Amino acid sequence: MVFLLWAMGTNTSFAQMQGEGFIKQQFMAYTDRAVQEKIYLHTDRSLYLPGEMIWFKAYVVEGRSMQKMNLSKIAYLEIFDKDNNPVVQTKFILNGGKGNGSLILPVSIVSGSYKLRCYTNWMKNSDPDFYYETPLKIINPFIAFYPSQEEDNEAEYDVQFFPEGGQLLEGIEGKVAFRAVGKDGKGIAFSGRIINPQGETVTEFSPARFGIGSFKLKPEKGILYQAVITDQKGKVYRYALPQTAAEGYSMQIKDTSGSRIVLDIHSKNMPLEGLWLVSHTRQQNLHLEKVVFSGSKATVSVDKSKLGAGISHFTLMNNNSQPFCERLYFKYPDQNLNLIITSGKPVFNKRDKIVLDVSAEVAGKGVQNADMSVSVFLEDDIAGFEQTGISGYLWLASDLKGTVESPETYFDRNNHNAVQEMDQLMLTHGWRRFRWEDVQRGQFDYQHLPEFHGHFIYSRVTDKINGKPATDTDVFLASPDFPVRLYMGRTNKQGIAQFEVKEFYGAKELTLQTDLSEDSTKQFEVLNPFSQQFATRAFIPFVFDKSKGESLLNRSVNMQTVNAFLPKSVVAGKITLSDTMAFFGKPDERYFLDDYTRFPTMEEVLREYVRGVFVRKRQKSFQLRMIDKLIPNMYYNTNPLVLLDGIPIFDMDKLMMFDALKVKKIELLSGRYNLGFYSSTGIVSFTTYHNDLAGYELDPHVHVQSYEGIQPIREFYSPKYDLPSALNSRVPDFRNLLYWAPEVITDKNGKTQLHFYSSDQTGKYKVILQGMSPEGKTGSGIYSFEVKEEHL
Repeated sequence: MVFLLWAMGTNTSFAQMQGEGFIKQQFMAYTDRAVQEKIYLHTDRSLYLPGEMIWFKAYVVEGRSMQKMNLSKIAYLEIFDKDNNPVVQTKFILNGGKGNGSLILPVSIVSGSYKLRCYTNWMKNSDPDFYYETPLKIINPFIAFYPSQEEDNEAEYDVQFFPEGGQLLEGIEGKVAFRAVGKDGKGIAFSGRIINPQGETVTEFSPARFGIGSFKLKPEKGILYQAVITDQKGKVYRYALPQTAAEGYSMQIKDTSGSRIVLDIHSKNMPLEGLWLVSHTRQQNLHLEKVVFSGSKATVSVDKSKLGAGISHFTLMNNNSQPFCERLYFKYPDQNLNLIITSGKPVFNKRDKIVLDVSAEVAGKGVQNADMSVSVFLEDDIAGFEQTGISGYLWLASDLKGTVESPETYFDRNNHNAVQEMDQLMLTHGWRRFRWEDVQRGQFDYQHLPEFHGHFIYSRVTDKINGKPATDTDVFLASPDFPVRLYMGRTNKQGIAQFEVKEFYGAKELTLQTDLSEDSTKQFEVLNPFSQQFATRAFIPFVFDKSKGESLLNRSVNMQTVNAFLPKSVVAGKITLSDTMAFFGKPDERYFLDDYTRFPTMEEVLREYVRGVFVRKRQKSFQLRMIDKLIPNMYYNTNPLVLLDGIPIFDMDKLMMFDALKVKKIELLSGRYNLGFYSSTGIVSFTTYHNDLAGYELDPHVHVQSYEGIQPIREFYSPKYDLPSALNSRVPDFRNLLYWAPEVITDKNGKTQLHFYSSDQTGKYKVILQGMSPEGKTGSGIYSFEVKEEHL
């Protein structure tokens, strides 16, 4: 008997350790591989006219620690319409978990509501709901538009009900949250009641804010309940509640007022042993509590200090990590980054110098090296969209399903109902970055690699004869450019070749080819690097108040005037290369041909004074040979890799007839050179004066395609009126965007200053500051000032 009791106790302990250890093992294996990137994009405004420039800064953080993440070096930015057609696409550099850029809206874009989204190549492994996304309003005064100002006569509402823990159980009272939104994705106001099949009212309810609220219900066996809601126009709509379950578990947060969170768990005709309450915060702070039932009910208390800041995930599961109930809980960060903006005066003259003092604080102490971006713009009466701040997005909206309306509201210190409203939000928006199904599967199929060193270009290669994928084929990718860059890729089983290109800026002419001396039967397709998947968020309808026509005209005239006097360097941008050396490094020999007697053909040039390469003719065809460094006075028996402005050339006869007067220099690299899987017996590189092939006709089997590389950097233009000549200049200054700075860094005391000048436009200006501390604390700052004609 004693042995039996000991054995039973041992087995129970073993099963407990097996369940706990198994869950932890699966969880850790998943989180170690499922690295999360989040991007927040600060744009200078949310409403634009074609011809205006959009300025932006990206903050990239690791999803668990919320600190800057230096994984991806390239970000993708798109603007697309309601049919998911992209109207603008660009790529920009990331470095140290941040990056900035700009883009000009084309004059052909029509007025409407658009979405701007930003993501990395690594983020394409996840659902597109993970991409950063924000609405934009674009108004084109040069193309007639007729936006609707009236709502549809027949309203369409999306009304959903969310039983706490996941399901309604017969005879067990539980909380039911609800969310009701219109076609624009925004919450609606209404009154509602729950009725039974006899039409009797069981309970009444109404939303607290944004169409979100909750009520309690104790469902009876076999009863189908309906919700009847009446909108503000008096129209009545009916919706069915989720069906009541005869068996299962329910989980309810009972109390969060103290230092612990108390949860009640009910079982209805389900096992009472081998259950765990598992909690984690953004895939970290994993904690397990064994669930012990008394009758059909268990109460579990969790120490709040074991949870991290932000959204925590409670899951009821068994020893095999099978989940039954889920519940989200939000723990407010103890400390936020407080950004304070002040100035010596609230009103300025036109063309006046403006100095703003900026302080970054956490718990009243200055934060050194706080990284911020700031926008200063005129507040006209043309309504744009509300912009989400960095804290509201990273801490809240980026982790929840669907659209979170006005995330900052839940962090408003003046909102006394914020905690209750936040909890209702947790009930109505599911966690979208983590699923236990993915943990259980334990398989990781990441098709998109992080672009840690440079941009990936992919090409599909097929055989022209049979149309099948060309496998294990070496492919050259190059572009006529300075410095000379050549990339090599080998196709996989699907015929896809990958190239990692570095500092690939601006518009390019890509060339793709195989070794044409051996093969010319391949066909190439450059794959689109932008994501073809889209989130399911609602599009906000485009509405324009026709009474604001004069304001739109003024803004349009001001925009055209600004562009007319804008320096060309701002529009074109600049490219700064960290390395101007050719891809093969320092050459063994270099010849600038203008230093020598000029000859009309390359054959004469190479024969007369280029020592490191030998020209010969076999069977009426030219061949080039280079000295083998390993064997004195011996030449290789194959052609070296020959390049013209970085493009591989395999027809030596054609090259020998090329006009040598168009070539600026020749560089030689002796000895074998390995480029990926390809090995060459030396390199001979010819460079023209403008790096554009100088009229040389490429082989028709070379695939040539235009390609937009990484965008060059533009500097924001802000004129100075520090001299009388500038102050009294008759050149108009109609800027409504006074200042944009993507790199604002605080000193050791957590302070810095912004210096810029007002324009000729009077009115109220708004300052929006977004920022992050080195420790990952986030915050926003808002300030306003006025510009008047003249004041004392």
